[in-house]
Amino acid sequence: MCGVFGVRSAERDVARLTYFGLHALQHRGQESAGIAVSDRGRLTVLREMGLVTQVFSEQKLRGLHGELAIGHTRYSTTGGARWANAQPIVHHGAQRTVALGHNGNLVNAGELRAELAERGVAARTTSDTEVIAALIASDPAPLADAVAGAMRRLEGAYSVVVLAEHRLVAFRDPHGFRPLCLGRLDDDWVVASETCALDLVGAELVREVAPGELVVAGPGGLDSRQAVAQAGGGALCIFEFFYLARPDSRLAGVEVHGARVRMGERLAAEAPVDADLVLPIPDSGTPAAIGFARASGIPFSEGLIKNRYVGRTFIQPDQGLREQGIRMKYNPLDELAGRRLVIVDDTIVRGNTMRQLVAMLFEAGAAEVHVRISSAPIVGPCFYGIDFAGEEELIAAGQTVEDVRDAIGATSLAYLSLEGLQDAVQRPEDTVCRACLTRQYPTRVPIDTSKLRFEPAPA
Repeated sequence: MCGVFGVRSAERDVARLTYFGLHALQHRGQESAGIAVSDRGRLTVLREMGLVTQVFSEQKLRGLHGELAIGHTRYSTTGGARWANAQPIVHHGAQRTVALGHNGNLVNAGELRAELAERGVAARTTSDTEVIAALIASDPAPLADAVAGAMRRLEGAYSVVVLAEHRLVAFRDPHGFRPLCLGRLDDDWVVASETCALDLVGAELVREVAPGELVVAGPGGLDSRQAVAQAGGGALCIFEFFYLARPDSRLAGVEVHGARVRMGERLAAEAPVDADLVLPIPDSGTPAAIGFARASGIPFSEGLIKNRYVGRTFIQPDQGLREQGIRMKYNPLDELAGRRLVIVDDTIVRGNTMRQLVAMLFEAGAAEVHVRISSAPIVGPCFYGIDFAGEEELIAAGQTVEDVRDAIGATSLAYLSLEGLQDAVQRPEDTVCRACLTRQYPTRVPIDTSKLRFEPAPA
């Protein structure tokens, strides 16, 4: 995942607003962060590997002047975790220079890269994001038309912010895979991946950017157009609801925290268990654990204490880092000894975290460890911006629930049903993408799915 943010204001410190917006979106990407500002058409970009607070200091923010800014927090899904792929990227094209930040993943990036290479447009990065910037920068049409033309060429997931020609541009793919919202700060316009970023900077949510919509904030105000027809009812990623989005965000009008609590309540009804305590796997599993405890009547306990200074293990790009993060991240309390525990989490993807947690709880003296998951099993790869593309990485792919239970060492295991998940989200089935749960994809899928497919071959 990635987080994007953008703001246009003649009076405010746009770099500082973007810095705080990225703080709210840090959960969406921890590999790199960047801000681009436009000062009367002059673009300045600062991007580095690391967290937002590591990349930006007070001194660096003071050097970013302008009336337009975009920001990005990266979690790589195409292209390696290195500086060249950090965003916002800047592309100097034959027609214009653009700075661009992208959340999502293109399924036709290889074809477009080859086409651009034939036209003499050399790639300087190994991410799919550069393709979008190059298409816009090389089109002689007016900016909005150039963006609309690029959108018609792209396949897959893209929620994008752009700076070019004294304008802030934001657009979203016709399926609406990744969230993108539009807010207002008095007379100034703000766009962000999630509503929690609008809340942090004091902006009021106006609406979501519609699937296939293009919005342009310029000197004359805000213009919008439906650049590409919306694909059916849309396909907002359901993974956002149970894992990726912050609980205080709203997606398609639905508060994420409330949806996760409902998932836990439904899970308690579908998979009851005799136990002494309900424990969340903090933080994303906490709302569902609250719902499970409420519905079951089993007391809720923190049980596992989380080190708040260790990031999300799921989005670390390297398997060794993931496992090290798990060992550093949680510590059980003494009160768990001799108890029958229900631990509630949102997903089991690879199984690394859950296997170690179950073992840790038994080592702490738990009598039983029952695992309850507030989503259906992850059985299919994602081509739209989530880093579990290889089916061989997915513990539930081709396995029964009992197989998974045995692999993680739990006393029992149950997942929320697809029907229960859909009811909790309160969105019609035809408005969300559930491909990772069903293997039914809204678009064609690429042949080469490797995250590093555009990296040069080792010497």
